[in-house]
Formats: sequence, C-alpha cells, structure tokens
Amino acid sequence: MRPSLVLRVRPRRPERKNSSLLPPLELYKSILRAHVHKLPHELRPLGDQYVKAEFKAHQKIDNPLHIVGFLTQWQDYLREIDGGSWLDGKLRKHELDKMSPEQVGQLYELMQEAKKMGKSEEEE
Repeated sequence: MRPSLVLRVRPRRPERKNSSLLPPLELYKSILRAHVHKLPHELRPLGDQYVKAEFKAHQKIDNPLHIVGFLTQWQDYLREIDGGSWLDGKLRKHELDKMSPEQVGQLYELMQEAKKMGKSEEEE
C-alpha cells in the first residue's frame, strides 16, 4: 500500500491501552472485588446480582467473537468502576442505537429497579 493511503486509513475503533483480555473467571472475580471497594453499599447487591446473572447466562457461549465482545465490554466496565468514571457516566445515543431490543428492555428494567431502590431509601 502506498504511504499516502496508509495515512487515510482509520481504525474501526480506538485502540485500547491494555489489549490483553483477562480470563473470564479472573475478570468475574475482579469485578466483584471492585464492587466491594468502589460501589456504594446500597448499590452493591444490585451490581453483584447483575454481574452474576450475565456471566452465568453467557457461560456456555462457544462463538469466539461473542466471547471476545462479552469480555471486552466487561473489562471496560471494570476500568470504569476502578477509575470512578461510572459516577458521571451517561449512555450516549450511539451506544443505545447499538443495543438489541432485548438489551434495551433489560436496561429499562434495571432503571425501574434502581428507581424503586431510590424511593425505598427516601421513605426510610
């Protein structure tokens, strides 16, 4: 390829700082450990239940692309939790557009549960 063309080729997505993926079990344990140290006490049960359910649901997946995508997204989540950036995080429209209808439904259910938890704390 000519050098002038190389400059015009853009990567499909930004490169990650740490390109190696953690093994599933190590990632799972790291996320739960991060929840202990980084999440507020009242959010920890909700976060732990969600992580456990997702990892259990994806335990028997054999599609390598699906596995890499799953682990990559959870590793990004771990970085957000560790860095504290989740506190001011908002879902962008292009992220929502990428989600399947089932994922949007799960997100809506999660929002409803979070609102219920918030209301029960206000009543106490």
